[in-house]
Amino acid sequence: MLKELEKYLKAKITGHKNYAIPKLWIKGYEYLYGDIFEEKGENLFVDPYEFFFKVISHINSQREKIDYSKPISYHSKEKNWEKNAIMYGTLPRMTTSFNHKGFGNFEEIDILGFKESGTFLKMIALLPYLKNFNVNTIYMLPISKTSDLFKKGSIGSPYAVKNPLELDESYHDPLLADFSVKDEFKALVEAAHILGMRVVLDFIPRTASRDSDLIKEHPDWFYWIKIDDLADYKPPRVDELSFKIPDKEDIPVLYRNTEVRKHLNRFVDSPDKIDPKKWAKVKNMPGNILVNIIREFELVTPPGFSDWINDPQPTWDDVTFLRLYLDNPIDAQEYIPEDQKPYILFDVIKSSKFPGSIPNKDLWEYISNIIPNYQKKFGIDGARIDMGHALPSKLQEMIIKKAREIDPFFVFIAEELEMDNDIKAKDDGYNVILGNSWYAAPRKEEMYKLLEEKAKNLAIPFIASVETPDTPRISTREFGEKLKYLATFLLYFSPNGIPYINSGQEIGEIQPMNLGLDNTVWGKTVLPPDDEFYGKLAFFDHYVLHWNDYDEKLFEFLKTLLFLRKKYNDFVLNGEFKYVYFNYQDGFLANYSYWVEDKGLIVVGNLDLSWERAFDIYLENTAEKTLNVKSVKIWDGEEKTYEPQKILNLKLAPGGFALIIIN
Repeated sequence: MLKELEKYLKAKITGHKNYAIPKLWIKGYEYLYGDIFEEKGENLFVDPYEFFFKVISHINSQREKIDYSKPISYHSKEKNWEKNAIMYGTLPRMTTSFNHKGFGNFEEIDILGFKESGTFLKMIALLPYLKNFNVNTIYMLPISKTSDLFKKGSIGSPYAVKNPLELDESYHDPLLADFSVKDEFKALVEAAHILGMRVVLDFIPRTASRDSDLIKEHPDWFYWIKIDDLADYKPPRVDELSFKIPDKEDIPVLYRNTEVRKHLNRFVDSPDKIDPKKWAKVKNMPGNILVNIIREFELVTPPGFSDWINDPQPTWDDVTFLRLYLDNPIDAQEYIPEDQKPYILFDVIKSSKFPGSIPNKDLWEYISNIIPNYQKKFGIDGARIDMGHALPSKLQEMIIKKAREIDPFFVFIAEELEMDNDIKAKDDGYNVILGNSWYAAPRKEEMYKLLEEKAKNLAIPFIASVETPDTPRISTREFGEKLKYLATFLLYFSPNGIPYINSGQEIGEIQPMNLGLDNTVWGKTVLPPDDEFYGKLAFFDHYVLHWNDYDEKLFEFLKTLLFLRKKYNDFVLNGEFKYVYFNYQDGFLANYSYWVEDKGLIVVGNLDLSWERAFDIYLENTAEKTLNVKSVKIWDGEEKTYEPQKILNLKLAPGGFALIIIN
């Protein structure tokens, strides 16, 4: 497919340089393009067809006799490839958005017909840029067809999936008029594979958009309430219980609660059961299926909510839960009437803990075939399962088993934020956990505990991130100017850590993409009020990263850091782990080291962001053996050479760090 795109783009070249791109998109790869650019102010102007032809031609030139439409594991046979991953997390519609006309404000499609929002074609063009950071794994937030009903912003959440088997049409680029969005995504995966990059996608098996395409054929896979009850629909308050996920002993208290009983009475049968003849007519009406149901039946799918009792967050208005069991939770059945209609409650949506006895087999079969569909069509290499820990264990097992039957080396990432659940995640079949390094990064006690106790002993790797799509940007944390270097450095070399760049992190972006974790409503107001994207969140609105106002120092730091991380990858993965032996330790010097014979890699950082630390490192005590110290190099943003010695006298500024390379 990528060769077809190359041929098509070449034939379309006009010479009109009227398509603006930021200079950063070609940084490090300027030599590929020759003199196709015209510089005007902050931007470069190109003939878009020539620009994309050049980058795709360059990628195609690196082909070998390999089928790049298949997962990389098909030809590499690399076990546990995730341990070698350097990951870039992206919401492509944000990452590749830009004002291509070069004047005025951002438009989804501008006056020249250019798609200014993100597309798969533009994501292909950014692959060489990602090579600046030695990225070898691209993790994409959901790219499936999304809903435009009950939107939280101007374009809605990528997690409000209307059809998980279809790609969202917004990713089609009008420059490729003769191609489909499926063609373009095939080409993107192919291009990534040629450059040695795996592609990991995000899947959401527990929820769907409230007007899901599945409703038309399977209304009984959803829960229903009367439209008149929607205005005051919310999770019931249970004052007898605390803020918690329910335990088995909470079930009697939960179901005897007055608000819970009132909540259960809101639910009704699916429209096909209420009036089969009317349903047969409504399901074939033109237009949005849910809108037609609301008009004809006065029913609606209810919004989702947290499985934590007394969670203060509001309902999730753009998604609804899928009905994974045809009966009610086993532990709840004695507390509800026999004629109770299918309902949503905290235990129902935590079905891993509170299963029913009659699985919705057809739905399970559908869900477990979603990932294989993407494997067969596009050759993806891995997946993150959204809220997989809340799924019935047998359904989770089906999902993992079917994907591994196609690709034994397919990697699954668990949405598991508790480090202590690493063993369970591994036993469930996952290769990686998300972890909570993003939470620890701005909290010195948590960071010290993570590095000195948790990371080393994990059963599977974690995503070593200082920020995620759901959290504040590291630059906006208290002491963020120091943490964006210190925390990133410590995590990227940590044992069992998979270095992760959150799209925009590398350029010092300050606006979060979502407020889901460790944030408040004020988190979206960090940009200056006169910024075009003030108050906008990329999960719900169009958003353009500040490519032309990037943090050059941070950009170059991450480039060098990840160059070193790749260079010393064998030490980190296979070296003997040792804690560092200091002349004293007060709980502020984060430290660890790796040794291969008499060669060592020592990592140390000052978690005290207010006071410097002077200390000695005893190399032989650290390595626990006699050393012939021939050379000592230290990188703290710049590389320095020291006289060979067995006791190093060092001083770290507040938030300072050092990578010490022995022999």
